[in-house]
Amino acid sequence: MLEYEFDHVGITTTEPRPQEDWVEASKIWVTNPRNHPEHIEFLRYREDSTVPAAVRDNPHVAYRVKALAPYLKDCEILIPPFIVGDFLEVAFVRKHGMIFEYMRCLKDVWFGK
Repeated sequence: MLEYEFDHVGITTTEPRPQEDWVEASKIWVTNPRNHPEHIEFLRYREDSTVPAAVRDNPHVAYRVKALAPYLKDCEILIPPFIVGDFLEVAFVRKHGMIFEYMRCLKDVWFGK
């Protein structure tokens, strides 16, 4: 049986948010969901972001996992595994009609903070 732990819900916004961090690879600003009482991560995409529309245009639910590979079976991979900064490995998939982010923590930090 797969083991995972809820981390956050990601929601797209067009409004700048306090304490956003810039992710150059994806061309987005993102907030730390650990700073939100309901664990919401706000994502604001630059026009030239390469993030697929399915991820940009829909909320996602994120889970922390020990390894990504087991969660990438029997689903549509929207964004294959990649490293964020030096602290997180993530992948985005669609299954059960919704978007999921699976996260493997490499360090217990958020953008070096």
